Amino acid sequence: MKLRFSDRIGKTEVKIELLKEVPIEMANALWTLIFELIDQKSINLTYGHTYSDLTLFYRKLWVYFLKKPIDEMPFRYGQVEAEYALKFLRAWYFKAEWYEKLNLLEFCFEDEEKELHEICNSFLQREFSAYRFVGGVIVEVNSQEEIIEIEKALNQTDKFKPVKTHLSTALNLLSDKRKPDYRNSIKESISALESLCKIITNKESATLGQALNEIERTHIIPGSLNSAFSKLYGYTSDEAGIRHAILEGDSKVDLAEARFMLIACSAFINYLLSKI
Repeated sequence: MKLRFSDRIGKTEVKIELLKEVPIEMANALWTLIFELIDQKSINLTYGHTYSDLTLFYRKLWVYFLKKPIDEMPFRYGQVEAEYALKFLRAWYFKAEWYEKLNLLEFCFEDEEKELHEICNSFLQREFSAYRFVGGVIVEVNSQEEIIEIEKALNQTDKFKPVKTHLSTALNLLSDKRKPDYRNSIKESISALESLCKIITNKESATLGQALNEIERTHIIPGSLNSAFSKLYGYTSDEAGIRHAILEGDSKVDLAEARFMLIACSAFINYLLSKI
C-alpha cells in the first residue's frame, strides 16, 4: 500500500487494511500459481491405458469442484484435451467471484506438498491478502495487532515527524508490488527507531546503541530489551549488513525480514513513547 499525501503530512490518520477480497493484481498472481501447477502436471502427459497426472487432475476438478457431468469433459484418446480444458478453466476463473477464486486455489493445492502451500502464502502475503494456507486449507489470518502497532507509530505528533517519515518510507518500500525494496525498507525501519532515540536523548550524533544505553539509565527500560534492539541494530550495520553496499555473497533480504523489522521497530517505538 502507498501512503496518501495527507497521511504523509499528518493531516489524516494512516489506516492499513488486509485485503479480504481479490483485486485484479492478486487474481493474476493466484492464476499464475494455478497455471504453473497445471503446467507441472502436463510434463507427465502420457497416452495409453493409464490416465496422466494432468487428466487425473482435470477429472477431479471437473467432477468434484466444477460439478459438471463427466461426459462433458473434453477427452481425446483417453486423455484430457489440455488446451481446451485450460481455456475453459481460465475463462471460468476470471469471471468467478473473489471467494470462488480462493475456493479454486484451495482445491488445486489442498493435496500438494507443504512447500507449495508456503509458496502460495508468499504470494498472498506479498499482495497483502487477509488469507493464508494453514494445515492445507485457506483461512483468514489475524494480523490486526501487528497492524495496530504500525498505525500507532505512524500517527504520532509533529514532534516525532522524522520517525513518521522513516516509517512511512519503510512501509512504502515494503509494499511496492512492482519493485519492493526490502533492504532499504529495513534501513528505514531501524532509522525510525534511531531517530526517536535521538529525540528522546536530545543527542543528534548518538548511535542507536549509545542512545538506548542512556534511555535505559534514565527511563528504566529493561536491559534485555536494550540488548535485543542493539543486536538488531548490529545486524543492520555489520560488514554484510543491511546498511552496507550489496556485495557478492551477501545474504538475500526478503519480505519476511523486512516485515518483521517494520513491526518490531514500530512496537518498540510505541513502547518507548509510553515511557517518556
